[in-house]
Amino acid sequence: MSTMASPYYTPEHEAFRDMFRSWVQREVEPYVTEWDEAGTFPRALYRKASEVGLLGIGFPEAFGGSETDLFYTIIASQELARAGAGGLSSSLRSHTIGAPPIARAARPEIKARVLPEILAGEKISALAITEPGGGSDVAAIRTTARRDGKHYVVNGSKTFITSGIRADYYTVAVRTGETGHSGLSMLLVERDTPGFSRTPLDRKMGWWCSDTATLYFDDCRVPVENLLGEENQGSRLIMQNFNSERISLAAGAIGFARTCLDEVVTYARTRITFGKRLLEHQVIRHKLADMTMRINASQAYLEHLAWRVEQGERPVADVCLLKNQASQTMEFCAREAVQILGGAGYIRGSKSERIYREVRVNAIGGGAEEIMKDLAVRQMGL
Repeated sequence: MSTMASPYYTPEHEAFRDMFRSWVQREVEPYVTEWDEAGTFPRALYRKASEVGLLGIGFPEAFGGSETDLFYTIIASQELARAGAGGLSSSLRSHTIGAPPIARAARPEIKARVLPEILAGEKISALAITEPGGGSDVAAIRTTARRDGKHYVVNGSKTFITSGIRADYYTVAVRTGETGHSGLSMLLVERDTPGFSRTPLDRKMGWWCSDTATLYFDDCRVPVENLLGEENQGSRLIMQNFNSERISLAAGAIGFARTCLDEVVTYARTRITFGKRLLEHQVIRHKLADMTMRINASQAYLEHLAWRVEQGERPVADVCLLKNQASQTMEFCAREAVQILGGAGYIRGSKSERIYREVRVNAIGGGAEEIMKDLAVRQMGL
């Protein structure tokens, strides 16, 4: 589906798309395979991303952001997906899940000190919710924060944290009260806080250049001023974060699916088998039709939901279902792309091969498929 013909995108949206696509082609695509193989990417890329407006999308102008609509987020996610490296996308944009609770609920002096550095690409923001004992079950969080005078004393651990090693600011879900959702709070923990340590998780199936870590809190003393919002009211902040994260994840997954399609269409136009181009074989043409059908359907669902959110709705059930549909579309297209590429698709270096390895993390991160279905059904009152 052509976004140019869509009622959702203005000329300003399209100008941003053109500019950002050129930036990705110039600053990311030529190097992304090398970065993924190396398991990292230059920290300087954050500053470059800030200069073209990527980091500021959706954040208050007062702190260096641009208060744009969700369609800018969709464009940014999908244009970055053209590089075909989810690890880069997740780490470069980890502030989109780490910083919103700061922007929504931190004390004014904390916002003024922290947000401009993050949005300028000078400091890195991470979100820490998942624990070794559980991920999607947020109500079971066990990391504790006990009030002791002017500090909270934090004990526990978090794992699978994107930007977990390199981040400067960590937005951490902790238990300050009773069991369940009602006893959760959010704290801003700074990287050099005594009692806070990290170890890398670098043997992943995919997302190789993403910095992923386990975090440890051992009598870690965090100033009371770093509480985000009110004590024991963190669950709402977490849920708000999840909804926006899932829309962004869905946009990226659809973008990766389209990247697979683009790669194999280019390949099929030149690859000769049985005396004719691969594209001329009916079985291949049908695969491309099936990929296009799923991408277009998912994109339409995404854009309609984004429009509903912009109208003030909170379509939680549909956001959950969209997230699943998008990850399944990505899985289907990555599988078909590798199949069409044949042996070339099994060798590292193609975008489709890398995306195929990254399928499962999209079906797990931000809420596992099974949890998304269950939450959607509950929201539907069934």
